[in-house]
Amino acid sequence: MKKVSGVKSEETKNINVLFAASESQPFYSTGGLSDVCYSLPRFIKKTYKQIDIRVILPLYGNLAEEYKKDLKFVGSTYINLAWRREYCGVFEYTYKGMKYYFIDNERYFKRDSNLYGYDDDGERFAFFSKAVLESLNIIDYDVDVIHCNDWQTSLVPVFLKTGVFFGEKYSKIKTVFCIHNIAYQGRFNLNVTTDLLGLDKRYQSVLEYDKDANFMKGGVLCADKILTVSPTYAEEIKTSEYANGLDKIIRENSYKISGILNGIDEETNNPKTDPVVYKNFDKNTLEDKKENKRMLQREFGLSEDENAPMLAVVARFPNHKGIDLIKATMEKFIVEGGVQFVAVGEGEKEFEDYFKYLNSKYPRQAHISLGFSREIGKKIYAASDIYLMPSKSEPCGLSQMVASRYGSVPIVRETGGLKDSIKDFGCEGGGNGYTFNRYDVGDFEYSVWRALNDFKDKAEWRKKVLIVMNKDFSWKKTASAYKDIYESLIRE
Repeated sequence: MKKVSGVKSEETKNINVLFAASESQPFYSTGGLSDVCYSLPRFIKKTYKQIDIRVILPLYGNLAEEYKKDLKFVGSTYINLAWRREYCGVFEYTYKGMKYYFIDNERYFKRDSNLYGYDDDGERFAFFSKAVLESLNIIDYDVDVIHCNDWQTSLVPVFLKTGVFFGEKYSKIKTVFCIHNIAYQGRFNLNVTTDLLGLDKRYQSVLEYDKDANFMKGGVLCADKILTVSPTYAEEIKTSEYANGLDKIIRENSYKISGILNGIDEETNNPKTDPVVYKNFDKNTLEDKKENKRMLQREFGLSEDENAPMLAVVARFPNHKGIDLIKATMEKFIVEGGVQFVAVGEGEKEFEDYFKYLNSKYPRQAHISLGFSREIGKKIYAASDIYLMPSKSEPCGLSQMVASRYGSVPIVRETGGLKDSIKDFGCEGGGNGYTFNRYDVGDFEYSVWRALNDFKDKAEWRKKVLIVMNKDFSWKKTASAYKDIYESLIRE
């Protein structure tokens, strides 16, 4: 069927979406972003046949050989970054039915094992954003929507709106910009707007903010639609408490901002089939969860006691994760509540040192694995009774959803996606966890004692575990919302 004015026929309703991200499972991961960028496009593709969604990523030097050996070279070009002229290779790879494109430039992406944290990150991801658009002249793919994620891809809508890329191919493209965490904005010296991006002086104000070049600000101003990863977070970032300085810009653009709660991949996060856990189980074989607890206690050198409530954390340890609330209370829970505490993660030295202290003082009741291991994390989810997530801020959070899937009852603070995904057992209509509102040691402590008291009644606790395991955290509802957004953009 013929296209009219560069827009697909309303009858076909076929939409081509290019999903641009700086990381994705199974190729690279620094946290939850990679999980979302893996599972969301896959679910959309599987569920909606009218949407051809593909993912584009940098070709980092640490791509595993099992993937690298099967990359197919598509073509190459050169990218202009002001006075620089940089090589850009495009590779293609199909993984479990999903097509991925990789942007190759060894100077920018062939580094050590870290994906970010370099002095030239602004230059690296300005290049990537331009390469995403330039690659459309190489790949055989007529794009309708580019779905950008976080500051690393936020210049894609800027380059489109400021006329850096023009012509029929680009004029019809709509952009979605998703803010996964507004704390990371891509702030660089203001001179990058001319020295690096080569923007016309008319458009330098698009990025200028608080005497810096702010990539995320540019994405917010120029994208056709702004999304956050939960409805509550979409409201929170309009305030100075949560927006890290961008609240004025967010409020001015609130007319195009929506929040959609993330989901999790229920195939990879399934205690019934997970190859990592000690013994597989589901809601019909809940007794087998006890075996996971016993085996983790043995592996960690804890007392093998199924009646000792096991509290858990699987997270990085920045201050906003609420680790200071845990630090202020955990020793009391160990001494007075007889709990066991297990955690895996890494972060601020203050918290790492505290966890080392717990390890050494209470070796039969506490074990913390410093560093990050998905395998240990999965074992902890499967073994633990109660999952702690008392975050000061949390755009969405996935751990509370994964913990629920593995039968670990969550305790969360009512913020961001935690508020949207976990309701208190005591609320009208019932809930699926324990929640508290104020960021306060006393409020957190009270919630934990509630859970510990409920844990003593084994029959009632089993009912609570089944409630949290039955909660639907799949991408079904979320993917439908994304589909509607893509379709609305094409209709405009």
